[in-house]
Amino acid sequence: MSLLASLNNALKAVAAFKARTLFSLISVALGIAAVTLIVASVEGAYKKAHDIVIKFGPDSLLVFSGSQTQRAFRERPNTMTLDDARYIEKSLATASRVVPMASVNDLPVSYKNKRHQTTVIGTKTGYTESWRWPVSIGRDLMEEDINNYHNVCLLGTYVANLFFPAQDSLGNYILVDRIPCRVIGVLSERGAAPTGRNLDDRIIMPLTTVMKKIQHETRYINSIRVLFRGEKFLKPGTEKVRQMLRERHGLKDGEEDDFTMITPDEIIKLLFRLSGTLVIFLSVTGLVTLIVAGFVLANLFVLSVSERTQEIGIRRAVGAKKKDIFYQFLAEAVVITLAGGVLGFVMGISGSYLLVKIAEFPLHFSWKAFAVGLVLSLAVGIGFGIQPAKKAADLNPIEAIR
Repeated sequence: MSLLASLNNALKAVAAFKARTLFSLISVALGIAAVTLIVASVEGAYKKAHDIVIKFGPDSLLVFSGSQTQRAFRERPNTMTLDDARYIEKSLATASRVVPMASVNDLPVSYKNKRHQTTVIGTKTGYTESWRWPVSIGRDLMEEDINNYHNVCLLGTYVANLFFPAQDSLGNYILVDRIPCRVIGVLSERGAAPTGRNLDDRIIMPLTTVMKKIQHETRYINSIRVLFRGEKFLKPGTEKVRQMLRERHGLKDGEEDDFTMITPDEIIKLLFRLSGTLVIFLSVTGLVTLIVAGFVLANLFVLSVSERTQEIGIRRAVGAKKKDIFYQFLAEAVVITLAGGVLGFVMGISGSYLLVKIAEFPLHFSWKAFAVGLVLSLAVGIGFGIQPAKKAADLNPIEAIR
């Protein structure tokens, strides 16, 4: 009953001292809003990483031509060959698919009076299976298309909608770098890559056709996609592929790989490196804001104790104990900070829309963000409310009334 009475008195005091309540509420809410964004950003990063890994394939490896240093300077020398892909396919027993790819960026394509520049990828059968990217309309590439250099293609949904918005694209011919190419299928919609690039803005053609008729190349390819028979084979298989390529390319111990390997782990590390700066900034901001909010709360309550000296003295004179005064002031601090926590969570959600729009940062709100906000609000209320509450409880009732 004593605690309920203290809480009741605390609520009345919170409503009575509006200015103190408002300043304390806002200061706590700002800190909790930052903390809410921190939790949401961490969860969002994990969720985004999980989605990317699912799309990339948790049991898949992608090998690009050129070392990491060369790629950092946007250099893409020809270091991998079609024979490399054949050797890996023949020698790597744990791989279910090994798919070589030759890509050309910003290649002009057209249909009637419509023109566009897109990425054209030459590949073999198994491309859609290795990327878990099924054909939604029409058929996939066949061995006959590869062996006979057929001028056929699969369209990404963006290209299909651009060229054929109101008609079926199958059977129509488009010009790919002035080469007539018959549309045999349309890939299912994929969406955007982590870099923001539209994955559906592409055309898939037989590897032989692209290398001979577009690239005028017989040996070098851009990348190799390896699909393993299970996730447990990914790490040992990746190391095996690295050893194979280093031996075939004549690289000595200590020399840098002349190729770049991308695995699901690398994707997760990259995403967290990109998101880490913002998380650190929000963490520091939230911590500083919460500390400032605590000091604001403590100072306002110390001032309130001085202003309410007579109230405290009268209450003590009519029978209130020191613990009753202590619990009332502490309850006031907790009520304000918990209300600030709820307001901060709402502010965090509102601010997230702006953050997503400006920085395109992945955020995910769940009960965890709300729970962390309330716990921190409670901690601020108790931690910074104890001293003012103790000061109020220790007042001498006779001197307080006088």
